[in-house]
Amino acid sequence: MPPRFSLRAAAGAVAVAVAISGCSLSADDDKSGDAQPATVAAEVPVPRQGPVQKTRVKVIEGIGSKGGFDPGTIYDRLAPGVVTVISTSGSSSGPSGLGSGFVLDGQGYIATNAHVVRGDAPKLSKSANVIVKFADNNRVSAKVVGDDLNADVALLKVNPAGLTLTPLTLGSSAKLAVGSPVAAIGSPFGESQSLSVGVISATGRDIESLTAFKIGNAIQTDAAINHGNSGGPLLNSRGQVIGINSQIESTGGGGEGVGFAVPVDTVRRSLDELRTKGHVDYAYLGVTTQELYPQLARRLGIPVKTGALVASVEPSGPAAKAGILPGEDEIEFQGQKNIPTGGDTIVAVDGKPITQSSDLPNLISLKGPGDKVRLTLLRGKERRVVTVTLAPRPDKPLPTP
Repeated sequence: MPPRFSLRAAAGAVAVAVAISGCSLSADDDKSGDAQPATVAAEVPVPRQGPVQKTRVKVIEGIGSKGGFDPGTIYDRLAPGVVTVISTSGSSSGPSGLGSGFVLDGQGYIATNAHVVRGDAPKLSKSANVIVKFADNNRVSAKVVGDDLNADVALLKVNPAGLTLTPLTLGSSAKLAVGSPVAAIGSPFGESQSLSVGVISATGRDIESLTAFKIGNAIQTDAAINHGNSGGPLLNSRGQVIGINSQIESTGGGGEGVGFAVPVDTVRRSLDELRTKGHVDYAYLGVTTQELYPQLARRLGIPVKTGALVASVEPSGPAAKAGILPGEDEIEFQGQKNIPTGGDTIVAVDGKPITQSSDLPNLISLKGPGDKVRLTLLRGKERRVVTVTLAPRPDKPLPTP
């Protein structure tokens, strides 16, 4: 498979490591390489020393309200809410890069990718200075309120005094349909305010984070995404943000019609927690697993068609404390080696069936440390339900068995 460019390798509660690179633009990258939409403007005084400077907030409503896809209108109305994010280290050895972002509200909060202000793994050094460039060419310093390396999301804050801000609306990524039209706005190769359009190519993808855990439920699109698009919005026909453009899969590092966005439901959780407490907490089960599929289930004599075979269990972790056991023996099947046998198979989380390899880590990632989950297990043909109290996600995953 061609390499995926964007960030780092990852593994969720099921661990698989791969190497990648980013769609933010580093200093070393070569730049060459329906109802009528309503605009409501409000002027908000911002307290500060000296003369009062007002913040002008443009609220955009009504795009695509009749179901049509009008990328020109989306661009005209919403491009002013998309910004270029420039990060510098203050030294030649630290991060120096360029990406995109978008305005969240009239208070000056801005969303982007964590790797735009951190650089790619493994260093992940915080930028000394972050500058936000607006569509009207205003450039202001930004504070990094916090970043979530597990979801590759960062929250920035600028002083809104004297700025014209166009907040973008967060939609939902829960029921996206493959084939639906989308628009991406950002700064590919530093070319700010660039529009590309396409469709949702797939949903439910696993992409790499800045930790060793994957980001689940990601959106795949054929809208052109290149270095510098990182952190910019992926928009639906109504102009709502459904994801943050983050990664590309490419043989040469350019946009080849296979781009990925962090889903907005994941983004929303990160932004909420970053705004309230400056960090995001994730839960941890403490297992690595391999996918169970119908042919393998028949070979192992397991009376279900799908699930997660427990390959290893972290000693003293939540799963171990609940009595979950890995397979002690291994077989080879259909060219796949080291398939665990004789241990537990997780077939459901809180009653929700495990149908593919990403389901288990995705369901666990929705929980917080200290939450309890009910796992439905099979050991041989014996079915049982155990309650597991989840722990905080560690900095590093279990080693791949």
